Amino acid sequence: MVMKRKFRKVPKTKGGVPKKYVKGSKNPKKTEAEIKRTRRLYKAGRLTPAEMNRISKRRVRSGK
Repeated sequence: MVMKRKFRKVPKTKGGVPKKYVKGSKNPKKTEAEIKRTRRLYKAGRLTPAEMNRISKRRVRSGK
């Protein structure tokens, strides 16, 4: 039998995204929405490599 992985509890925003992911962003609410949208697409299996590249570039710009 395989044991389920356990993760440490981390502080989250009101939307349920870890605070560390939105910290330092110019627009935290927008970043949080983008993370949730990406998570939904990934779970559904509809995230294309090209779309992931666009998201990565947008995240880099957001942190500057």
